[in-house]
Amino acid sequence: MEYIGIDIGSTAAKIYTIHNEEPLFFTVPTGWSSKETAAEIEKSLRLKGIEVRDKENFRTVSTGYGREVVDYADKAVTEITCHGKGGSFLCGGDCTIVDVGGQDTKMITVENGMVVDFLMNDKCAAGTGKFLELMANRLNVTIPELFLLAESGKVLPISALCTVFAESEVVSLIGQGNPREDIAAGVVDSVATKVYGLTQKRSISDRVVLTGGLSQTAFFGKALSQKLGLEVIVPENGLYAGAIGAMLCARGRKK
Repeated sequence: MEYIGIDIGSTAAKIYTIHNEEPLFFTVPTGWSSKETAAEIEKSLRLKGIEVRDKENFRTVSTGYGREVVDYADKAVTEITCHGKGGSFLCGGDCTIVDVGGQDTKMITVENGMVVDFLMNDKCAAGTGKFLELMANRLNVTIPELFLLAESGKVLPISALCTVFAESEVVSLIGQGNPREDIAAGVVDSVATKVYGLTQKRSISDRVVLTGGLSQTAFFGKALSQKLGLEVIVPENGLYAGAIGAMLCARGRKK
């Protein structure tokens, strides 16, 4: 039996499995329809020799924004459970997971392999990947380029809690002729500050692991580490935490 984890997020779908005793993972853009994305994932897995509708040999668990539309999944499991399992697996034990997604930011604390507390900030995109995408577009750069600029810039404070007002601040900073590097540094610092604020609403572990899209950016991990006053763990496959957790749920593991 092989086990497949599928995490369909608002921006990208992540797939993780162990196929022929080797890790197999990849991403697929979510696009406008999660249902179409699920079909595309099935086709991609079939090309890799995985027939998800063959229930004698494969078991699939889906999670994320579009988990309910994966009609070939054996079970749909909540993001909190899957990210908790995946984050704990990646960092090798109990921890507080900070997952910065496209539309929300999740903070999940795991103790003895179980989720004991969680908090989500999904009322505004200001502390999420969507905010970074909007600001990068405003600065006419890609998100990777935004982080490269931020590394060489000096932080210009962006105080607005709302994405719309924060964008107005950025427009004003651009109009004042401020260096793009400094504005980029302010944008990244703004997201790190909002994520830090979320962690202060609950007790957190002394081991914090960063997952989600921003875990691919070492600079953001450093920025968050400075805010928290401790070294944030940035695992190599942090992007796949939800999919890994879904795979573990399919396997029936507790950790």
